[in-house]
Amino acid sequence: EEFDSRYEAYFKRPDIDGWEIRKAMNDLCGMDLVPEPKIIIAALKACRRVNDYALAVRFLEAVEYKTGGRKDISQYIHNEIKPTLEELGIDTPDKLGYDKPELALQSVFDIH
Repeated sequence: EEFDSRYEAYFKRPDIDGWEIRKAMNDLCGMDLVPEPKIIIAALKACRRVNDYALAVRFLEAVEYKTGGRKDISQYIHNEIKPTLEELGIDTPDKLGYDKPELALQSVFDIH
C-alpha cells in the first residue's frame, strides 16, 4: 500500500516533466510486479498533463507485457482503467493494432 501510494503521489505531482515520468515508468517496468490500476491511472494522467500520447500508449504496452500473458490480470486492469482511457481519449495498443506484428497485415501486392 505504501509503495502504491508513493508512485501514485509521484505521478500526481503538478510539476512533473516527461523525463521524470519516463524514469518512474522505467523503474516500475524493471520491478517484478504488475502496477496496480491506481498507479497506471496516475501515470496516464501525468502523460496527459505533459501532452505525451505516445508515452501513454507505450506504458500500456509495457503493462500488458508485465502481465505475462495472463488474460485474467490484463482484463482486470483494462476494466479498472477503461473510464480513465475514455476520459483522456487514449486508445489501447490492441485498438491501435499494436498487438499484431506489422508483417501480419495483408500485403499491398495482394490487395487488388
